[in-house]
Amino acid sequence: QVQLVESGGGLVQAGGSLRLSCVASRSIFSINAMGWYRQAPGKQRELVAILISDGSTRYTDSVKGRFTISRDNAKNTVYLQMNSLKPEDTGVYYCNADWGYTYWGQGTQVTVSS
Repeated sequence: QVQLVESGGGLVQAGGSLRLSCVASRSIFSINAMGWYRQAPGKQRELVAILISDGSTRYTDSVKGRFTISRDNAKNTVYLQMNSLKPEDTGVYYCNADWGYTYWGQGTQVTVSS
């Protein structure tokens, strides 16, 4: 059973930064895709950022220019650097990994105060 463990969430003021980490219990070297999703209260879970196996990245429009997804294969870790945070970024952030089967982390809360 693969485990994904997220960390780095917290409470931050608008304009601040946070870095989320997702550590996988298996190698991410040959992963198909790995990304971050978020779910705000009363809303559906949405894709925030994703890393594809070819090295490309994709972001939802609302975070482009503010968030950066990256990976460290040696640490089996994917990061989400979040800058210039806004109250609308508030939600539970989930790590997702696809090795042919999709796995989810337990989520980490991000709260941005105005």
